[in-house]
Amino acid sequence: MDTSRGREIELKFDVDEQATLPTLQNLPGVKTVEPPTEHHLEAVYFDTESLVLAAHHITLRRRAGGDDAGWHLKLPIDAGERQEIHAPLTGDSATVPESLARLVRVHVRDRPLVAIALLRTRRIVHRLRGLDGEALADVCDDRVESDRLVPTPQHAAWREWEVELVDGPLSLLDASRELLAADGIRPSVHASKLGRALGDGFPAEPAGVPAATSSGAAAGVLLAYAHEQVSALAEQDPRVREDEPDAVHKMRIATRRLRTALATYAPLFTDEHATTRLRAELRWLARSLGRARDEHVQEARLLKLIAKEPAKLLLGPVAERVAAQFADRTEAARGDLQSVLDGTRYFRLLDELDELLVAPRFTRLAYASARTVVPGLLARDWKRVRTAVRAAKHVPAGPEHDRALHEVRKSAKRLRYAAETALPVRRKSAKRLAADAQKLQSILGEHQDSVIARDLLLTRFTEQAHRNGEPTFSYGRLYTREEFRAADAVERFHRAWKAFSRPE
Repeated sequence: MDTSRGREIELKFDVDEQATLPTLQNLPGVKTVEPPTEHHLEAVYFDTESLVLAAHHITLRRRAGGDDAGWHLKLPIDAGERQEIHAPLTGDSATVPESLARLVRVHVRDRPLVAIALLRTRRIVHRLRGLDGEALADVCDDRVESDRLVPTPQHAAWREWEVELVDGPLSLLDASRELLAADGIRPSVHASKLGRALGDGFPAEPAGVPAATSSGAAAGVLLAYAHEQVSALAEQDPRVREDEPDAVHKMRIATRRLRTALATYAPLFTDEHATTRLRAELRWLARSLGRARDEHVQEARLLKLIAKEPAKLLLGPVAERVAAQFADRTEAARGDLQSVLDGTRYFRLLDELDELLVAPRFTRLAYASARTVVPGLLARDWKRVRTAVRAAKHVPAGPEHDRALHEVRKSAKRLRYAAETALPVRRKSAKRLAADAQKLQSILGEHQDSVIARDLLLTRFTEQAHRNGEPTFSYGRLYTREEFRAADAVERFHRAWKAFSRPE
């Protein structure tokens, strides 16, 4: 289903029946005010019965009447600003279009979307035009009647004014606020019509994110970081569903960071089994995300390598074969990922993360000073890296050595993310440690990419070319070049480890 997107920037004002609009032509930049037009609007709002969308300040409605009839999804961006996504009306007025439902599934999960409120609005619109006739803003005089459907029925009626920008500047909103304030008109205490319709049924604001400070508890450091990563995961979920660039990568990083934090701060939790299981579920999600991401990374790597080859040394349709195979596998991986994101296992993982943030089960150690606890946890992760490096030194070159270096990389990644959590505690030393760990991770990431690329060149492309009766010479050259790249990465890794800082 087709959708369109835009940004809604507006101000709302509560007014009584006797209020009259001031002279709008006095607003800066306004040359003319079009004659008023009247619309009769009817909107049905949808949410879960627990109002999970309202709790996240998300509005989903089906509107009839006016010049923008259709399904509307409004996602918060900033104070007074929302992204608005439209979908056309469908025959089934009680079923939310999938094009919009998938954008809020990270919040809704497998709970049904039901009608929660019905609003009928008599709207009189005054369009403000600029010096060149451009549409600056719409000033709407709305008389609203609402029927709340959940949790208990309730009727309400009110009048409000709304100033919504079309192509005008933000300064026009400020000028409108000042003009109306001169007549004693103040901005509405309600962020939306739905909020006013729900009244006392509107979900309470969630508790604030705990502060992460060196003088506070270790639990505050962990929870602040966990809140940040869960928010990042929720932000990227709809972007992944829409196949937006880099969304899979960012969602996987948030998942990995969460898993690392749970591992590093494991001594703070009372239920070791539950924490281990949650980490396992996060690993499962990261791998599901990784399959789609890794195919894309390897395709870009090999095609770039092929592009650097002299044309006379490319025997056979090398680039075409690589691109075609990756296209099929990337599409399949993307389809598998969409199934994962619509699955019960994923929804229950999100439920567990919500519970972790709201009702964590901590040991007494969690409430000790972060200044005392966190450095010890960092030191433990640093020792994991050192142990992995020492183990790799005793493994001869070959597949086992490659696997040992991959273990070093994973340990360095864990240390990097752990150091990030410690920034509020010991910023200078944690920042240095995170940078060193990231450098090590990046170098060994290049090595691991080369290991995977060589395996693909040998098992996927060379063997396929042989079966097709095509030359295999070029794949052999690419394999050799990848061997040199891997050897260079190993040398850089040893230099980076010698310069690696120790935790304080």
